[in-house]
Amino acid sequence: MSLWEAILLGLIHGLTEFIPISSTGQVTIAGQLLDLIDPDRPEQWTAFLAMLQLGTLAALLAYFAGDIVRIVRGFALVNLAALTRRAPSDDNRRNARLGWLVLAGTVPIGVVGLLFRDVIEGDLTKNLWTIAAALVGLALLLFLAERVGTRKRGMAQLRWLDAVVVGIAQVASLIPGSSRSGTTITGGLFSGLQRETAARFSFLLAIPAIGASGILQLPEALRANMPPVTLGIATLVAAASGYLSIAFLLRYLQRHSTYLFIVYRIALGVLIVALIVTGAVDAS
Repeated sequence: MSLWEAILLGLIHGLTEFIPISSTGQVTIAGQLLDLIDPDRPEQWTAFLAMLQLGTLAALLAYFAGDIVRIVRGFALVNLAALTRRAPSDDNRRNARLGWLVLAGTVPIGVVGLLFRDVIEGDLTKNLWTIAAALVGLALLLFLAERVGTRKRGMAQLRWLDAVVVGIAQVASLIPGSSRSGTTITGGLFSGLQRETAARFSFLLAIPAIGASGILQLPEALRANMPPVTLGIATLVAAASGYLSIAFLLRYLQRHSTYLFIVYRIALGVLIVALIVTGAVDAS
């Protein structure tokens, strides 16, 4: 992989990681077209994607730094108040509760990710048939969520059931082509959350999930036959473009639906099938 190819892949990953169109699908298609994926070593490609995710994790930490500080502070003060018998403020209670909701929503993907790690790191991550099916399938579910979701509740009205539903939905993001933000926003809309709230909670939920995935894959990525400078630059590009992607989506969903992304997902899924059938790319 050349430096320019790494920059291109980092840019694609960062721009699409937080938009419900599947960063894995976009980057894997690019990797196939550039002939960068070794079919005999699929774990290397998975490790490279995990390194890019560390870049987008940095974007999340930077964008939500204030939220993270408030959640951690509230979490600590509420538990300290239980020991000192001092009543915590309402703000600290709300932030501590949000922290518990994030933890609760993280449990499903943590359990499934560890149990099926070998499958996730195998050929499934690169199979374009799987990616195409997930792109179209999630698009249809997102369309249904847009139609039936009430979109009435904001961050202050998040419930434990919302955390469970969105957390279970996040498990589906382990299927390449589904999109982490796509599955969790879909789950949030089905739960009756506002679009921006569903996206914001989705991003907070992604922090521990992406962090754990990146750390687990880091040793494999470092063993991959790729210059550290190339990996580092690709990760930095993913971080910078990922930050812009977060800011864009949160502003966009304040006034718009997700229908644009639904159409894009279906079109991309159809395009992938066409590329496979014509022999332009290898599906496996």
